[in-house]
Amino acid sequence: MADEIVTTGASPQILLQPIAAPSILGLYGFAGATFIVAAHMAGWFGGAHADLYLFPFAALFGGLAQFLAGMWSYHARDGLATAMHGMWGSFWMAYGVLNLLFATHILAEPAGAFVAFGFWFIPLAAITFAGTWAAAAESRALSSVLAFLAFGSTLAAIGFIGGFGDLVMAAGWLFIFSSICAYYTATALMLRGTTGRIVLPLGRTEKARLTPAVAPGIGEPGVIHGQ
Repeated sequence: MADEIVTTGASPQILLQPIAAPSILGLYGFAGATFIVAAHMAGWFGGAHADLYLFPFAALFGGLAQFLAGMWSYHARDGLATAMHGMWGSFWMAYGVLNLLFATHILAEPAGAFVAFGFWFIPLAAITFAGTWAAAAESRALSSVLAFLAFGSTLAAIGFIGGFGDLVMAAGWLFIFSSICAYYTATALMLRGTTGRIVLPLGRTEKARLTPAVAPGIGEPGVIHGQ
């Protein structure tokens, strides 16, 4: 006997599940960790025990917090934030582990060229340049964060591979500019969420302005867009 289909006459319902923009946490985590590490790269502070101060902050503040923001960006259907926060969060966790190994003398930090570490920045730069391109379709503020970060990663790759201290220092300055832009962007997103209006402009494109904040979608209805 064929199965019978029973209809109750009830209409399907869509439950909206708006969430806060994950990039608020992600950008603040990135801004804090990048500023501290970049200030060290730029020569603002140093010393024999610098690794002890860098690894916990970088791994947790910039790594774990940002990686979590990247995973929450999946739920927000924000591919750009997922890629950028997920990738850079993973990098900061790896950077923290590396500096922990230096601090515990399991590994010795090279005094000159650090070729292996320099190669880390090659895929970081390539992916971040792609993110800069994608962010230009949404926000000038966000694309500025990624542009400084991408160029800084490029200089860091060349500087560490070739042992060029001046280029590493220049990369540190570009990372500092990126962290300042990230702080501004995160603050603008947070203020927009708390006040319900634009307090600090993000330079949003026409496409971003026309995109509804909350809209039904296939399989994951009513999820707020993360940016």
